[in-house]
Amino acid sequence: MKDFKNNTSQFLSSLPKNIFSGFVVSLIALPLGLGLALASEAPPISGIIASVVGGIVVAVFGGSNVTITGPGNGLVVVLLGAITTLADGDLYQGYLFTLAAIICSGILMILIGVLRLGILSDFFPSSAIQGMLAAIGISIFAKQFHVMIANTGVKGDTVSLLVDIPGSISMLFSPEYRHLAVAAAVGIISLLIMVFYGKIRNKYLQLVPAPMWIVLLVIGLSYYYEFFSSEIYPISDKLLVQIPNKVFSNFPSPDFSSVFQFKFIGVVLAITLISSIESLLSIKAVDKLDPEKRRSNTNKDLRALGIASIVSGFLGGLNVVTVIARSSVNVNNGGANRSSNFFHATFLVLFVVLFQDQLSRIPLTALAAILVYTGYKLAAPKNLKDVAKIGKEQLIIFSATIIGTITTNLISGILIGILTTLLIHFILNKSIMLFGRNLFKPNVLMFKEEINGTYFVSVKNFSSFLNYYKLKRNLDSIPEDSDIVIDFSLCDFVDYTVQESLFGYQEAFQRKGGSFEITGLDKHGTSSEHPMAVRSLISFSKKFKIGSNLTKRQQDLQKVSDDFVWNYNSIKQENITDLNSFVFFKTKKIHYSNNNIYNNDSSFKISDVEFSEGEFIARKVIRTTILTIDLQKEIPKFTLDREGLIEYVYKIAGFKDILIESHPDFSKRFYLFGENEENIKLFFTNQLVLFFESNPYYHIESNGQTLLLMRKERVASVKEIKALLDYGIRLEKIMSQIDYNEILLKSLQIKS
Repeated sequence: MKDFKNNTSQFLSSLPKNIFSGFVVSLIALPLGLGLALASEAPPISGIIASVVGGIVVAVFGGSNVTITGPGNGLVVVLLGAITTLADGDLYQGYLFTLAAIICSGILMILIGVLRLGILSDFFPSSAIQGMLAAIGISIFAKQFHVMIANTGVKGDTVSLLVDIPGSISMLFSPEYRHLAVAAAVGIISLLIMVFYGKIRNKYLQLVPAPMWIVLLVIGLSYYYEFFSSEIYPISDKLLVQIPNKVFSNFPSPDFSSVFQFKFIGVVLAITLISSIESLLSIKAVDKLDPEKRRSNTNKDLRALGIASIVSGFLGGLNVVTVIARSSVNVNNGGANRSSNFFHATFLVLFVVLFQDQLSRIPLTALAAILVYTGYKLAAPKNLKDVAKIGKEQLIIFSATIIGTITTNLISGILIGILTTLLIHFILNKSIMLFGRNLFKPNVLMFKEEINGTYFVSVKNFSSFLNYYKLKRNLDSIPEDSDIVIDFSLCDFVDYTVQESLFGYQEAFQRKGGSFEITGLDKHGTSSEHPMAVRSLISFSKKFKIGSNLTKRQQDLQKVSDDFVWNYNSIKQENITDLNSFVFFKTKKIHYSNNNIYNNDSSFKISDVEFSEGEFIARKVIRTTILTIDLQKEIPKFTLDREGLIEYVYKIAGFKDILIESHPDFSKRFYLFGENEENIKLFFTNQLVLFFESNPYYHIESNGQTLLLMRKERVASVKEIKALLDYGIRLEKIMSQIDYNEILLKSLQIKS
């Protein structure tokens, strides 16, 4: 009851912000809904219907918090293809067939949600997804550019539309095209508003989004010609938005007569695939923007989107998806829960009912300009440049998906992107068997460490878009305020898709106060200098050496070094002999150390060390993080660790536990042994014992002049390294105050 009251109170307190946010979002959704419908060759009002139905239904049944729903950019190409494919010469009939396909797609989306198949979105390579979105942007740009300059007669596929752009531009200067000059000018000016609006720094001007400014200006132009000019409005009716007189009474009836035809089934699958991908990607992105950092229930959202698409289809609307741009506007304007989605739908209904005449005054060229800018943003050259920075292989995947999508269709395009990714992965690893042999094997080990409650996740064999769901399933079970370390030391190959997804987890954990760190990637070769480049133990060895490309962890270690005004060296160092003087490493073979952080005189040095113990089939390779402290004076040789199984092994081997009589609790908790028992007892002063009792456990050794500190037989996270360094600095300060010469003198006196 108390929780219900709190939730009600929070809802009511956030209501004004949600109403305002819903209003702002509706200002963008209105022109976009009209434009997206027109770009799909559907009646303009169908885009508004999708926004209204989506806002109401998903607000009630959805599983997300601050997302906005409506017609999406990605579906323009699919719906345009569906209407023209199913039309058989009659576009309106094709629209009725497409409504039936939207309804069937909604049923499939409900089924996907019920079966909890939202995880399927993780099986798409990131570069292929980006290529698909870029291809959608190119298709929107190619189609709408001609409409923007009032040339609505150009038809054809994306390639031919792109080729015809110079011809349409040249028509602007021909005499027979003069009657369309004003309409074309409206389109060009609208595009300029979209391009330069973001550069205007006026808080009052920015209250109204750019698309709504375009709508207001073009409607104002219409009224100017009607009331203040003697000339007739120069934009013909066929270039204006057509709104039916009775929007909410004359709903079209979907045509299911082609439901069993192969092309109809293909349309349904295409709509379902792109709707699911676009929605899931948007939901993930918006969750990162949520100020309260809540996780959406994606399967519940898919069910709600399916219901909304069914209702929208029966009412003559487009299918409903989660949209990233309008959702971002919602968050930026204070939207706190699903009610803002509902209010955005409510305001759209009011606009259509109260301003139907004004909406009919909007030129198609203005709406096309909004879509041209949208298409350009999806396929901007900058996106190509960003992908190329990640690696040449990602550029190949990205380009193959674009070409495949433009020349065929969206489903074929994404399949081409997936197959290209697989082929490149096989080539990079010089093996198909790495994937075939390990694809269905468990490759993720997760456990919670007892000492400090850190979750440790070890990934082996390979980690790519093919098996990322196994890792994701484990990560989703961990509270975001926890500390987690993911180790890829045993992994031969880690692809870009996995690293990009883990970066999202890092941000989520950091916001909630947790720690999410990735280790083990610094031993892999990389395909480029990008921090999330593909990493492999097999490839790239000639061009990119280990350590030439810093991982996120290595970059953080560099920052730690800078904070202390120390030095950092990521390069691998072999032939290490100074560690052999410690008991821990006497029976182990040290391969190399790297990621060294050290002060100017190298008295403090933190390193990642790889070593092996055992031989042949019993051989085990281990990586750990150690701190060595050169005390620059003589101290007793000793080993200190917590009581446990390994200490019993030491006892069996003949090492005796040294008891500190004045501190019985210390002797119960720690195992202490060394060569000279009396000197060690004298060295462990009350202050030193108290330090060990009141601080976390570490394995500590002294070889007579240098201390070795380590915690676990794994690479430490940056957070753990900071704690280790702090511990070591305080320990060194205490030990530097102990006069060992005086201890030796006391020892001689005791013996005499």
